[in-house]
Amino acid sequence: MTERLVIDDSSTPKLPRHAKLRFDKPRDKWIILAPERVFELDEIAYEVVSLCDGERSLVDVVDVLATKFDQAPREAIHTDVTAMLQGLADKGFIVS
Repeated sequence: MTERLVIDDSSTPKLPRHAKLRFDKPRDKWIILAPERVFELDEIAYEVVSLCDGERSLVDVVDVLATKFDQAPREAIHTDVTAMLQGLADKGFIVS
């Protein structure tokens, strides 16, 4: 059994090698495509996942989003992004 990945401020999230971020024209949505699995992303989830390149830390991702969405409190962005990435990590769609 593999150990659970816990997303924290020092994590450098990215998609695993077997998963690809793609725009699906028939669905008119961004998706994460993995073997025998598809995960649909809404606009905000796409904004977050597109920044997860394995180079940026969670804090870096939050900083970019806080600048882009300056009307939202940074702490709320941090909480939401951490929860979203943890959920994706629990499903195997994010590694660090």
